[in-house]
Amino acid sequence: MFRAAIIFLILGLMAIALGAYNFAGLSIEAGKMILIAFLVLAFISFLASLVSGRNQRTLP
Repeated sequence: MFRAAIIFLILGLMAIALGAYNFAGLSIEAGKMILIAFLVLAFISFLASLVSGRNQRTLP
């Protein structure tokens, strides 16, 4: 998901350089939305792993 967000943001920057502003705006907005979704899901996953307490293994 993070890779897709980066690809959309790079695609938007390339479109700006080529003068396709409508496509650039759409690509950058899609990239931002995917990036925000990734960050929210990563944060929720982090909190869930702290709360559950399972899977805490110690190294031998």
